[in-house]
Amino acid sequence: MALELDDRVEELWWKYAAMRDQETRDRLIVHYAPLVKFVASRLAAGLPQNVEQADLVSYGIFGLIDAIDRFDPERGNKFETYAMQRIKGAILDELRSYDWVPRSVRAKARSIEKALTKLESEHGRTPTESELAEELGIAIPQLQTMLSQISGVGLIALDEMLSGAGDRNESVALIDTIPDSSDGPVSLFESKEMKQLLASGINGMGEREKLVLVLYYFEHFTLAEIGKVIGVTESRVCQIHTKAVMQLRIFLQRASSEPQYPQRSGTATR
Repeated sequence: MALELDDRVEELWWKYAAMRDQETRDRLIVHYAPLVKFVASRLAAGLPQNVEQADLVSYGIFGLIDAIDRFDPERGNKFETYAMQRIKGAILDELRSYDWVPRSVRAKARSIEKALTKLESEHGRTPTESELAEELGIAIPQLQTMLSQISGVGLIALDEMLSGAGDRNESVALIDTIPDSSDGPVSLFESKEMKQLLASGINGMGEREKLVLVLYYFEHFTLAEIGKVIGVTESRVCQIHTKAVMQLRIFLQRASSEPQYPQRSGTATR
């Protein structure tokens, strides 16, 4: 049964840390299972419709189990944050193993990014869909179809193993290379600078793109809920979201190469 009281969950953690028994492990899995459904639903919104959410949940369960086995309560970290990263990594890693994004789709993503970069440099603003479609030599409906197809191209697995990392040339998971947010004043400064960059990039977008990003990432609306707010279909919201994320990635890449925003060691801009 699912547990509700924090002190009972804490008791389970200390018991599992001491005994590593199956019964306690199963109770922890049941308690934190809703995390898997939450992560799976968020990822499903940006994936092709042929990817079943139930499959994502089954992949994510393995990530949850791995997180429980690896988590050390003595370090004082919040398990939910750590587990969600592992769950997401497990889901994306499984999707990557099936090579679910065809080369043709990745080629379309590169062509759209190239066109976005060119138009933004020429006009000094976010291009409209009609301008983007004209640059690509296609009709607007075809552009919208392409945006739907490439909605999940940029995903990576946080559990992906990186060989040759570390002092002993050992493999480590990508998630283990992400700096701790409590590393000190340098990390706090970099985090503040990145937030300022993101805010600047989002503010430079069109009103619909800006609204979709704010509602999705800050208000935690689903794509369907956003569609009701702005009066379009869920698939159309997915297209707007994909275009906005591509624009933001281009903005961050450009900002990181400019002198006023030097790229720091250990800071990733995506």
